[in-house]
Amino acid sequence: MRFSSEQRLDDGVLEREFTLGEIPGTLWTPESAGPVPLILMAHNNGLPKGDPRLMARARLSAAAGYAVASIDARGCGDRPRSPDEEQARADFRRAMQAGAPVDEVFESFIGPLVESAVPDWQITLDALLALPEIGGQVGYSGWTALGIRLAVLEPRIAVAGFFAGGYVPRAQREEARQVTIPLLLLLQWDDEGNPRQRALDLFDAFGSTEKTLHANLGGHLGTPWFEREDGDRFFGRHLK
Repeated sequence: MRFSSEQRLDDGVLEREFTLGEIPGTLWTPESAGPVPLILMAHNNGLPKGDPRLMARARLSAAAGYAVASIDARGCGDRPRSPDEEQARADFRRAMQAGAPVDEVFESFIGPLVESAVPDWQITLDALLALPEIGGQVGYSGWTALGIRLAVLEPRIAVAGFFAGGYVPRAQREEARQVTIPLLLLLQWDDEGNPRQRALDLFDAFGSTEKTLHANLGGHLGTPWFEREDGDRFFGRHLK
């Protein structure tokens, strides 16, 4: 892992850009001394690690005493996609806009995107846990489909917070029953891009005995600000 830049932000959080082979990432750490728990933060469906909403969440969690890391895995952010992947993504957008069936188109690009992203996140997790400022258990926050896959494969992930969950590949919907760690699922009741009933069915399918659903009125981008703080309290019950 090579750090290429760092800056101390107004809230005291240290923000550092890093590369790990071909993987670009950002690590936010608090001012507190000693090893702190780690939260892996992934945005949905290939959006970049520099997305403003993700960065705001990361800074808030770091200020609350966590190390937070985000990467651009393969097919995410500025990392190149194949022509077939770009075509599948465009087909999905057109189908959504036209109100046409989208399941098969969705599977054709999100399923492979999840599978290709997992190794990059595991390599990053290995490197992050070797840093002296990071220690203890690991949490995951963000993209539901990727989080399900990582939770099944990675015993180091002890707790997870997922967003939406309406559109999740079939493979991950089936794997949900194998997820037994504590969970928090955020659901926007009027999310135009995630069918509500599918999200509720997914929540029911999780094998966890401790799982919490927070549902709020509004569309996809309308998650209330207080959910950020509630999320940190949720992680605090399990990571600190």
